[in-house]
Amino acid sequence: MLPEVPAVHGILSAAEVAETAASIAAMQEADGAIPWTVGEHVDVWNHVEGAMALLVGGQVEAAERAYEWCLEWQREDGSWPMKIVAGSVEDASGETNMCAYLAVGVWHHWLVRREVRFVRRFWPVVQRALDYVVSLQLPFGGISWSQEWADGVPAKVNEEALLAGSSSIYQALRAGVALADLMDDPQPEWELAGGRLGHALRQHRGEFLDKSEFSMDWYYPVLGGAVRGEDGKALIDARWDTFVEDRLGIRCVSKNPWVTGAETCELVMALDALGDRDRALQLLADMQHLRSDDGKYWTGYVFPDKVNWPPEHTTYTAAAVILAVDALGHGTGGSDIMRGATFGPHFREIALECGCASADALERSGLS
Repeated sequence: MLPEVPAVHGILSAAEVAETAASIAAMQEADGAIPWTVGEHVDVWNHVEGAMALLVGGQVEAAERAYEWCLEWQREDGSWPMKIVAGSVEDASGETNMCAYLAVGVWHHWLVRREVRFVRRFWPVVQRALDYVVSLQLPFGGISWSQEWADGVPAKVNEEALLAGSSSIYQALRAGVALADLMDDPQPEWELAGGRLGHALRQHRGEFLDKSEFSMDWYYPVLGGAVRGEDGKALIDARWDTFVEDRLGIRCVSKNPWVTGAETCELVMALDALGDRDRALQLLADMQHLRSDDGKYWTGYVFPDKVNWPPEHTTYTAAAVILAVDALGHGTGGSDIMRGATFGPHFREIALECGCASADALERSGLS
């Protein structure tokens, strides 16, 4: 049975969402890969996001071919190459954020399709990926952002953590633990790593690499689920005027007069997760100027020049639109994937290595 294609009244109809999903499928390569755009590279994070959007948009066969690509390209250590162009590796480095995201995609597929067979097939792939990711956790709780490859084997670890990337990994670890519960295969190391990571995202954001000029660093702690409630609202409000352009969307980089569709739709989903539906709907409506007649989406818009730039339609922008519509329209079973209610409770902050008091130590002392 095909999932019901979602819609948001007055912004995008189900037919328009299906058209956008078809535009992603049209750019999919023969082996199942979803490149950024025709002839561009593939990375596993944006590829998985594309697969999720295909599933929501009714392109089930294309989505499952995309997941098969993940299985075929995973390396022995659990990672994927950072850049693959037309079936050839352009950058062999492994990026932890990219490698973790398959867990989110597989949980999303379960929520939409409820096929245990699919989860069983990809469970070992998710295990290898998340084991790789947590092996690169730093003492303060963030995750090393990448590992280089040399002569066909893993090499130097870049021991700095990205705030946006680690925020996405937090979501992936929650999805991974939900899958572990479904498979009756507990993963306590992931839960331990998730507690340390969540603590770092809430209490030690200054320890991450400073990428504060990028909007992703602003909203991703909320989108990934580590920061919610009043703290999440305060975090969003603190830089709203820096990034949000009325009737256009949000800037990708604070100093550049350039709004981008993917970042705008991710902020839409972060706002939805905070219960800020009015601003979420407004931003989704605002970014529709990036839509083409055939359902594709331009990457961005330089507003002083009134020009779409770069001159390309990207699969990841289209995918973000579809997932935002699903979230706001409560369309498929996967519409909660960013709100995260299906993941279960957040991780406990135990066995911290950052110098802060751990929950387990507080319990022993009788102070909790």
